[in-house]
Amino acid sequence: MTIEELGWTPALAATFAEYEAKGCLPGRVIAQRGMLVVATERGDVLATSSGRMRHDAESAGELPAVGDWVAIQVPPGGTQGRIQAVLPRKSVFARKAAGRRTEDQVVAANVDVIFLLCGLDNDFNLRRVERYLAASWESGAQPVLLLNKADLCDEPEARLAEVEAIAFGAPVHLLSAKQGEGVDAITPYLAPGVTVALLGSSGVGKSTLINRLLGQDAQRTLEVREGDDRGRHTTTHREIFFAPSGALVIDTPGMREIQLWDAEDGTGTAFSDIEELALSCAFGDCAHESEPDCAVREAVERGELSAERLEGWRKLRKEAASLLTRTDALARRKDKGKIKAVEKSLRELYKRKY
Repeated sequence: MTIEELGWTPALAATFAEYEAKGCLPGRVIAQRGMLVVATERGDVLATSSGRMRHDAESAGELPAVGDWVAIQVPPGGTQGRIQAVLPRKSVFARKAAGRRTEDQVVAANVDVIFLLCGLDNDFNLRRVERYLAASWESGAQPVLLLNKADLCDEPEARLAEVEAIAFGAPVHLLSAKQGEGVDAITPYLAPGVTVALLGSSGVGKSTLINRLLGQDAQRTLEVREGDDRGRHTTTHREIFFAPSGALVIDTPGMREIQLWDAEDGTGTAFSDIEELALSCAFGDCAHESEPDCAVREAVERGELSAERLEGWRKLRKEAASLLTRTDALARRKDKGKIKAVEKSLRELYKRKY
């Protein structure tokens, strides 16, 4: 593919000018398999980040990820290169890294549309849908909810209504990727040059849908576990595939959990019904717990808002507050470390001089 078919724009070209003067090539990260695979006008090359990039990065989220546009140096005739910079991202889907690390993990960058897959089987969970929506709205991309495995659900229309009630601006589609039913409804999103990312838990059918969209078996698939319909990882790395329509489709490994990262705005959009009700609360900083004249709790009492949805909002807000506390503490430790390093350098300079 040409670099334009990968999504290269005049705005990116203007940003890249300073790196072109340094002998770099523009490229897009199309896969992450240990090393990165970068598509350039000279073909695909394996790449790693430069030492300076790794040293200057405040977190792993600043390093190249699938979907990123990068400035890369490739020796003439070489098949490996060194990434010198990541160009500004127009969107980025990120989550908190798994485990105890207080660090962001970029799942996909420069995405136009996010297909959020939810399986209509025993693993269906509205609260998980809310989490994915919050992260998607925060990313800057347009979320589209795909309710997959409609053929395995006794009441797919009822599930559709439940999700549409919390979607608020995100289109919702019923489909069966395995049977091919409803897939035609999502083809308008796959326009030439558009980057689409597939996200969801293990076992929701991302790989099956990828194969259906590409018209070939590009990804391996496995059946879900018996008993709980929980999936097993079949996709082990992130990769961009090229659809016959000219769209770029990013497949990602299934996520057992998704902890939000800096998603205050996204949470506000995902829970816009609660945000709107909160405008009528007596107190501007109402937490909708025990404050008097709380319009949100009154809506729950009237049956206009589910108690489960309010509890889901509370949980995400508490999670965000906890994360903010940890990141602030981490930033303070980093600042102290920098100050100590400067003081040490000054002391050594003073000793050498005197």
